[in-house]
Amino acid sequence: MTTGSRRRRVRTLAALGLVAVLAAGGCSRGGSEDSGTARSDAAAPQPALPQAPEAGRAPAEGEAPPPERGATDLRVEQRSIVYSGTMRVRVDGDVEAAARDAAAAATGAGGFVGADERHSTGSNARAELQLRVPAEKFTSILDQLAGLGRQESRRISTEDVTEAVVDLDARIATQRARVESARRLLARAESISDLVTLESELARREADLASLEAKKRRLADLTALSTITVTLVGADASTAEEESETGFLAGLRAGWRVFGISVTVLLTVLGALLPWLIVLGVPVGALVVWLRRRKRSTPPPPGGPPTRFGLAPPTQTPTPTPPPTPTPTGAPTPPPAPPTQPSGYDPK
Repeated sequence: MTTGSRRRRVRTLAALGLVAVLAAGGCSRGGSEDSGTARSDAAAPQPALPQAPEAGRAPAEGEAPPPERGATDLRVEQRSIVYSGTMRVRVDGDVEAAARDAAAAATGAGGFVGADERHSTGSNARAELQLRVPAEKFTSILDQLAGLGRQESRRISTEDVTEAVVDLDARIATQRARVESARRLLARAESISDLVTLESELARREADLASLEAKKRRLADLTALSTITVTLVGADASTAEEESETGFLAGLRAGWRVFGISVTVLLTVLGALLPWLIVLGVPVGALVVWLRRRKRSTPPPPGGPPTRFGLAPPTQTPTPTPPPTPTPTGAPTPPPAPPTQPSGYDPK
């Protein structure tokens, strides 16, 4: 091996060693910086994080209970609910007096009587009233009505219309904004065509707004005033509800009942028409008989029966036939004339 090649080898090894030393120094420096940063971060105070309450632990005194996730406000006073009820009360005394008491209870609570139907037949008397009472007094009025006699049935139903009310409020607000926008555009109209178009659009938007407000008032009335339908019956009134019957016998009974009703209706109609038949039918019948008799007794006019227009057809005078000429007795009878031959006939 020559001296030049040996020197090049030494230089190469020295360069490799220097590179290795520099790389090791850089790694150690980066590791020390990382460890120092980690130590400084660990030494820095961490912000306090809220701790979740332990399961089953009651809140301490003065500590507010944790809010429930996904909970909604279901308080009744903040919702729009329509209450309605029906009840049946058997009255031992006077049904009319009980009906008056029921109406007085509704009006005394700030409501009114929406419908009143009564049938007075002694102990089978019946009265049905539809009462509109304030929603906050709905239950108390039911209890008062039950005290009028023996309560036989009571049904209460509710309907939550909160979503409908909220939707109507939003639609009304939007429609009012549209109406105001149309009014501003109408105030700035410059041409007749724009004026007519904007007036039509404004009228349509105002009509839609009025319709929405009417629906809102209807819902407000239903939620403010509850409906109670009370039926008051006498002591001997029937309580059995009618059941639908099926089968051949049921159909036969129904058909016979309908037939009887039809006959009754027919007789009623005939009874109503009989006076008119007597008043109008007798003179008309007598007039028809008189006209027929008069037609038979009138002789036909001369010249044949009258035609359609009352005129007889014209008569034709017969043409007189001349008498035959007498032949003298004993005179020879002339021979008959030979038959006429057609022209151009050749007997040969």
